[in-house]
Amino acid sequence: MSSVLFDTPGPRARRRHALIGVLAVLGIAALAGYVIVRLRDAGQFTPAMWEAFAYEGVQRRILIGALETLKAFSLAVVLSMLLGLLLACGRLSEHRLLRWPTTALVEFFRAMPLLIMIFALYNTGWLRSCVATVGRFLRTELGRTGNWLADNFASPTLWALVIGIALYNGSVQAEILRAGALAVPRGQREAAYALGLRKTQVMLTVVLPQAVRSMLPAIVSQIVVTLKDTSLGFIITYEELLYAGKLLAQNTATPSGYPYIPVLLVVGPMYIGMCLALSACARWLARRGRRRRNGIRIRPVPRP
Repeated sequence: MSSVLFDTPGPRARRRHALIGVLAVLGIAALAGYVIVRLRDAGQFTPAMWEAFAYEGVQRRILIGALETLKAFSLAVVLSMLLGLLLACGRLSEHRLLRWPTTALVEFFRAMPLLIMIFALYNTGWLRSCVATVGRFLRTELGRTGNWLADNFASPTLWALVIGIALYNGSVQAEILRAGALAVPRGQREAAYALGLRKTQVMLTVVLPQAVRSMLPAIVSQIVVTLKDTSLGFIITYEELLYAGKLLAQNTATPSGYPYIPVLLVVGPMYIGMCLALSACARWLARRGRRRRNGIRIRPVPRP
């Protein structure tokens, strides 16, 4: 039996593929065992390497780093989605005076390395002066609430990281939304125009909702990238999760050396857990969207 792309493998090909799979698994297992043995010989698994995590201060510092990561991530996601929506509308505009500059902005921010953009924003005086001005305004005009806002959000390192991530990911989200909008059948737009809707109404009520629904996996995938991009904040000394782990590893000396591997084994699963939580939320939203469309409650297929 054959398909358009390939022929169904026969008995000999299946045996060959099974042999290759077994050899690959054995090779990966041998490589992992070799790495574990070398790390054990280097003393990375000794109890002294893990003693620091038993202190309440270290646990609190790692928790604060995770909260700072989530704070930067939340701000960056909101700004990147708003920016992506505006840039996508500009890219879809029929007016050249709007479409061409928007296209140039999207291509520029997509091509600019994110690390360079964050570092450039961090070293600009206008960002520091703006953040300082806003912080003084909050403290003088809003009282206790303003002090809390200034203490938690009036930080140039935070906004250098957030703005850099928002500019890059917003341009990527704009292309995702534009692709979804172009995939909407032309007949739906024509029907909306026939009902008397204006271009803005057609875009906001007909095109963009379907674009978001159809491109939801790609949008969520880019949101996960946004979460991982917050780890670049340690370059500008923003006290997020990776920076907290880096400080812990550098400032904890043991007879066997510095606990870089234990810190990696603690911080890495925390990033993985946050990304998996985002993916689970995306699946829930997708099921909820399908249920709203057809009125049928969809149950997840049980795994064998």
